[in-house]
Amino acid sequence: MTTGVRRRMGVEERRQQLIGVALELFSQRSPDDVSIDEIASAAGISRPLVYHYFPGKLSLYEAALKRAAQELAARFVEPQEGPLGARLLRVMRRYFDFVEEHGPGFSALMRGGPAVGSTATNALIDSVRQAAYVQILSHLKVENPPARLELVVRSWISLAESTALIWLDGRRIPRAELEAQLVHDFAALAAVSAAYDDEMGELLRRMLKEEPADGPFSDLVGRLISLAS
Repeated sequence: MTTGVRRRMGVEERRQQLIGVALELFSQRSPDDVSIDEIASAAGISRPLVYHYFPGKLSLYEAALKRAAQELAARFVEPQEGPLGARLLRVMRRYFDFVEEHGPGFSALMRGGPAVGSTATNALIDSVRQAAYVQILSHLKVENPPARLELVVRSWISLAESTALIWLDGRRIPRAELEAQLVHDFAALAAVSAAYDDEMGELLRRMLKEEPADGPFSDLVGRLISLAS
């Protein structure tokens, strides 16, 4: 018979454990409602030991937020294969996977949790938006985006954030419908911009040319035609 001995963690290993525990708790409830005592209990250590690794809840929240930001940014990474509409739909599914898994934490992050006003926190949020922006441009095969395209992409990223926040408040619209709607929103924003700009018009024509008959963009065109008939 062997006696179980608790393995002593190294400094970095313990920090990562605490970040993981905090992220899990922040994903279940708003960070304002999570105490250091709860984090310590969930990690199986004492409250003073938490303070040994992090000076306070704000610093632990920011560390957890950094990990969450990296994970959220990774949801926008998608192989550049196949029609753009299908790629964007897969991205939106992974995005909403994250939103659903980390609902309260996502809401607190976007609306301003205990770290509101923190330069570090705002920078992390901006890093996710920038990562998403760069990924979308890479799918469009555009290195130096004109002003109207930048407006379309950044507006769409903001729309995805606000849509996810509204969905979390009651989830009154089926998630799959919102994922498809956001892909349609991207095409719609591009189409409106194309009405004012020849370069955007060329980009839109390229997007639609590569879209199969059963793809998300073609679905949008069909829905709009049915409304006009």
